Amino acid sequence: MFLHWSDISDDLQILLAREALGRAATTIAMQAAALADEIDAGTIADHGGADALRLFAAILCQSIEDPLPPAGMAEPAPTFG
Repeated sequence: MFLHWSDISDDLQILLAREALGRAATTIAMQAAALADEIDAGTIADHGGADALRLFAAILCQSIEDPLPPAGMAEPAPTFG
């Protein structure tokens, strides 16, 4: 049994953090979509937010499906001049 976060290997920390972020993003996307549905249903006043919420949810879902590459895999930034 691990007593502290630092007792867990770096690879396991990364895995757990990515899973937690994925679950959080999924939850937020589902709530944004549900809120957009409520706006469409007239339960909540529409001030143009339903489309923005759907866009936000779609962006979150895309980030879940196509996550960033693992840490340390980024290519160096180009140099200019």
